[in-house]
Amino acid sequence: MTIHEALKYYFGFDKFKANQEAIIRNVMDGKNSFVLMPTGGGKSLCYQLPALLMEGTAIVISPLIALMKNQVDVMRGLGEEGVAHYLNSSLSKNAIEEVKENVKAGKTKLLYVAPESLTKFENIDFLKRVKISFYAIDEAHCISEWGHDFRPEYRNIRPIVNQIGEAPIIALTATATDKVRIDIKKSLGILDAVEFKSSFNRPNLYYEIRPKTKDIDKDIIRYIKQNGGKSGIIYCLSRKKVEELAAVLNANDIRAAAYHAGFESVVRTQTQDDFISERIDIIVATIAFGMGIDKPDVRFVIHYDIPKSLEGYYQETGRAGRDGGEGRCIAFYSNKDLRKLGKFMEGKPVAEQDIGRQLLQETAAYAESAVCRRKMLLHYFGEEYDKDNCENCDNCIHPKKKIEAKDKLQMVLSVIKALNEKFRIEYIIDFIKGNETEDIISHKHEEMALFGCGKNEKDSVLDAVIHHALLVGYLNKGIENYGILKVTESGENFMKHPVSFMIVENVEFSQYEDEQAEEGGTAALDPELFAMLKDLRRSIAKKYDLPPYVIFQDNSLEQMATVYPVTIEELKNVQGVGDGKAKKYGQPFCDLIMRHCEENEIERPDDMRVKTVANKSLQRVEIVGLIDRQIPLENIAESKGIDYFELMEKLEAIVFSGTKLNVDYAIYDLLDEDEVEEIFDFLRESETGELDDLLNEFSDVYSEEELRLVRIKFISDMAN
Repeated sequence: MTIHEALKYYFGFDKFKANQEAIIRNVMDGKNSFVLMPTGGGKSLCYQLPALLMEGTAIVISPLIALMKNQVDVMRGLGEEGVAHYLNSSLSKNAIEEVKENVKAGKTKLLYVAPESLTKFENIDFLKRVKISFYAIDEAHCISEWGHDFRPEYRNIRPIVNQIGEAPIIALTATATDKVRIDIKKSLGILDAVEFKSSFNRPNLYYEIRPKTKDIDKDIIRYIKQNGGKSGIIYCLSRKKVEELAAVLNANDIRAAAYHAGFESVVRTQTQDDFISERIDIIVATIAFGMGIDKPDVRFVIHYDIPKSLEGYYQETGRAGRDGGEGRCIAFYSNKDLRKLGKFMEGKPVAEQDIGRQLLQETAAYAESAVCRRKMLLHYFGEEYDKDNCENCDNCIHPKKKIEAKDKLQMVLSVIKALNEKFRIEYIIDFIKGNETEDIISHKHEEMALFGCGKNEKDSVLDAVIHHALLVGYLNKGIENYGILKVTESGENFMKHPVSFMIVENVEFSQYEDEQAEEGGTAALDPELFAMLKDLRRSIAKKYDLPPYVIFQDNSLEQMATVYPVTIEELKNVQGVGDGKAKKYGQPFCDLIMRHCEENEIERPDDMRVKTVANKSLQRVEIVGLIDRQIPLENIAESKGIDYFELMEKLEAIVFSGTKLNVDYAIYDLLDEDEVEEIFDFLRESETGELDDLLNEFSDVYSEEELRLVRIKFISDMAN
């Protein structure tokens, strides 16, 4: 079977994408290969197809168990029984033996292995006796300390390959700078590898950086609501922020779920499935989410926190618009976040700190730059972009005024040469500005004639000059000593014969933080309105023959008397007021607040109000999502590490705060409709609705579990 016949037979495609055919032929010719192909370019096919055609078993080294399972399922879906298996810690001893039998029988063409599993003596011993067609190293950037997802165990791959037995190697990654690429090849011992590099340009992706202010949650909610029904991923750096933001989104009627490595495997899998199946629209995640998730119609990727590296940023944004359609990539940035990330590195080995800070500086340069985002990103990956305006990033759509910087560039190049091309950007700027840092004093550079030659220049201007000089080729950065600025031949020519050098001054993001610091103050409770709202609640409760607490709790009335909502939509943004409760009881409260504002000439803040979620409620929103999916209550309790009655307490808190919960699937397994109605009748007559009253009345008829579930249903149905 030819490779074109195999492409059609196994995968149903008529033709290869980009470099796929050349890569496959190189692998089948027994040569080492290095494949640099952006997300969505079809990397997997480059090792899957030759594995099916070659003699023996291909060993695919992959970093994630979920990714392995996904790929094995895809391969088995081709209709070839037992063609692919995986070997990792998720398998039982019996399952591992079954996999090994399939490999020995020659059925398995692709064996996916985690690097940790590869190091085990019994696996090395087993694989020594197997005919191996080639080794495929997926997500190869994990090998490099300069990569965005470095994993030390990847450094052991070459020694283990030497133990198992020589065979061609194909290393594949979606992101790698020249520094990372060389590091990967050295570590794998494949400096002779044929390189296949696809363009990093994704023309359909729109790139934008926004200042991160105190209103970030509001900005994100507004954006999602303006793009209703579209799938999106929001990346946060911490698990805590992931859970907080998912909670806030759900509280504001956005179908979202949190995802990070701290959740049980069953919950993570369910969340992925819900996202792919469109039962939820938004995933809020750490970088643990995304690798191997094949959802082509993700319409936006938002970075709540700026990533630690441009490689990570590129890979994560690459999950948008994989079908070639709309893909908007918005990142929120502040200097404060960057400084915080820098502080996190303290205490780590010096070499690791140095690498981390260099990567952060690249990210800062990208975020603060006023030149084309696409041009900067592609340049970072060693690819030049010829156009001056890509027409699909914030800087190109809203270009800023350019200034002449010929003299400033002359000054920068002269300083770099005077310092013998041995220093990085921050050192050069400190030198030009005349900052007597500890580093500069240790080199005695404060004694040089050029020291302080640009003491009146702004940091943002000097930074823009240097980065634009890198973009146009007057400067480059050393690969071995990454970040060291070198003057190129073009730069030397510029120094002899200067020409116009127009730049756009970088954005001063610190100004947004200063503006934020000046803002402050919180709205005060209106005691007169609060008293009127309580009277209104009492009369409505009487009308519906319900206890007042069922209508709105006191904390909801307090917030109404603070932010003055006058429409149902505004009322829904009040803590403890769900959609159903707002529609059912809300209009008289809105009318009362409107009259009060008019009579007392109160100016209401007219900005969008975001419903917040108290920290103690973070876990609750996750529970709401699991209830919506009708996960058994016992399983929910187990996944949250709580006992069954703790879960009951949380469900009660959820419905009393104004969120609707449909627990019918749990109730009607225990009770019939008449029994539920009997308990409802009692709750309608009760003044307090306390659990103790229910137990006193029905403990000899119903269990505590049954009574609590029906009470939850009552509050949810009647109030929310």
